[in-house]
Amino acid sequence: MKRAALPTPGTVTGPYPERTDTAHRRDGGDFPFLLAHLPMRDEKRRHMCFLSAIHARDASIQSLSDLAFQSLLRDVRTRLRATGFSGQPMADAFALVREATRRTLGMAHYDSQLIAGRIMLNNRLAEMATGEGKTLTAALGAATIALAGMPVHVITANDYLVSRDAELLAPVYRMLGVTVGTVTQPMAQAQRRTAYASDITYCTAKEVVFDYLRDRLVRRKIASDLHERVRQLDQADDTGVAPQSGLLLRGLWMALIDEADSILIDEARTPLVLSASRVNVQRQDYFKRALGIASRLSPRTDFKLDRGTQVAQLTDVGCEKLTAQGGAIGGLWQDRRHREETIRYALAAMHLFVRDRDYLVRDKEVILIDQTTGRVAPGRVWSRGLHQLIEAKEGCPPSDEQETIAQITYQRFFPRYLRLGGMSGTLQEAATELRSVYGLKIMRVPLRKPSRRKYVPLKMYSTRDEKWQEVVTRAQVIHRKRRPVLIGTDSVADSDYVSRLLNARQLAHTVLNARHDSEEAAIVSKAGEAGQIMVTTNMAGRGTDIALGDGVRALGGLYVISCQHNASGRIDRQLHGRCARQGDPGTVETILCLEDPVIALNWPAWVRRIAGRLQSKDGTLPVFLGKLLAYKGQRSEERGQRVDRKALLEQDKRAEQQLSFAGQGE
Repeated sequence: MKRAALPTPGTVTGPYPERTDTAHRRDGGDFPFLLAHLPMRDEKRRHMCFLSAIHARDASIQSLSDLAFQSLLRDVRTRLRATGFSGQPMADAFALVREATRRTLGMAHYDSQLIAGRIMLNNRLAEMATGEGKTLTAALGAATIALAGMPVHVITANDYLVSRDAELLAPVYRMLGVTVGTVTQPMAQAQRRTAYASDITYCTAKEVVFDYLRDRLVRRKIASDLHERVRQLDQADDTGVAPQSGLLLRGLWMALIDEADSILIDEARTPLVLSASRVNVQRQDYFKRALGIASRLSPRTDFKLDRGTQVAQLTDVGCEKLTAQGGAIGGLWQDRRHREETIRYALAAMHLFVRDRDYLVRDKEVILIDQTTGRVAPGRVWSRGLHQLIEAKEGCPPSDEQETIAQITYQRFFPRYLRLGGMSGTLQEAATELRSVYGLKIMRVPLRKPSRRKYVPLKMYSTRDEKWQEVVTRAQVIHRKRRPVLIGTDSVADSDYVSRLLNARQLAHTVLNARHDSEEAAIVSKAGEAGQIMVTTNMAGRGTDIALGDGVRALGGLYVISCQHNASGRIDRQLHGRCARQGDPGTVETILCLEDPVIALNWPAWVRRIAGRLQSKDGTLPVFLGKLLAYKGQRSEERGQRVDRKALLEQDKRAEQQLSFAGQGE
């Protein structure tokens, strides 16, 4: 059956296409369990037919001259726009993209990449194992969408990957006659507008969401869609964008999300808030006084700390002390609600938010660290005065307070795309949430080569000192065999501590954490060489391909020592996936302790004391007990984060209603 033509930019689609009805469509009615399992055999058959259609064109396309290649390209463009992503035109488009990649980069897409590309263009998520070549797979989907005449956003985890991938694939896109742009954090609005006018735009989720919110503010000033369409026709340039419109995006046509679980799940706990600065000198003095008062309160007696949620609570005794001090100071301190809220945040700033774990201080500026990626998050700030309190604690010049003018969550933003697809190596654990929140089904892509990854049994120690000594000892033993070692830690502070221990044993190494983000490419390029030791945070967890040096495969490949147990098993798997990629050998060893946050926060102290008494002569706990403690703690964290994301979604809906009532809208 012939499919309907795809929507393309023009007056029919409107000046700013997006899906307003984000109710999720189930692809088959009221039998989700049956739909999830029965069609898999049919899907495999369709994949095989699709691959056969591509391979049937390979020989003839490879023999084409450049002129004949361009002629066929024009024909495929026309057929794609008429029939959509199906049948022979889509297979021909994939074959052309594959050949363009072969001619420009000397690489051709594997069958697994072709299958993943087809899955994404069908509004689904492809679970594709780490190291299977997601960068080229994204190019396959993005180029086909662009050839069909639809603008596409390729969304990836960080600015480094945005620039790297767009630069790598630029020759492919040039040969296919499609334009590519990039949007990164420092860019001005004029540069952003030009990048979004390209056929393919590489960007991070945060940047595209904030630009969408800025567009929402501009669009509120437009009288009607009809007026805007007429004005765009009058002013449009060759790209179809009216340069004076003030809008950055061309709407939400299609997005392909790399590392989809990181963006749609892990980062979905943070609302994206567009704010305006507001100077309040009196308020800044208020924060400094708050830290002074908080420093005189006693733990347990006056306040209690919840390290899991990073929240401080005042006891009745503490509230009484504040009441007495507030009356003596006067002013805002006489207001009980303001007084207690400020002191709670001051206590959190002092005791719960830790330098080099939650934030860095760089050039007298507090910069947040993204806990999922381990990277700095410039431009992101804590709200409700917490950021200013931490600045005062660190002796940094105070920044202006921020007033919210628009906000949205990833959970409400991404379903607004007309079409949405993506991929990641770790999706299955979040399948239910991805289906219910975003309406996205998951399909697994078969491995190109059997995995040769080996796992060493988990080691669990009682104390952090025991754990770190074992980590360094293991690194030393593996290093003597000339195998490269990757040590994955939980924070900047931990990576610095391991670095000091390695220096004490005179073991040469490199460190990759949020302080060294500008040197990432150089550090990673050498991490797979024989005898190398790299200490890293989650920065090396996603999108990082560590190429093995000469002779390393014969030594057993990269050896990963995981010293962290993340709140989600998916993030652990990403670190494990740095080794044994595409059939290479590699080994993963996990070394933990009872003082690690995921275990300490989810098991009572008496359980940990009993477990510590069961140590064997080498200081480790029984393997089964270590696995139990780690697994249960991780499941509790995952459950808590799901609850947080659901609460945030409801909170975002209420915030939209409040902003709309105040005349600000989204």
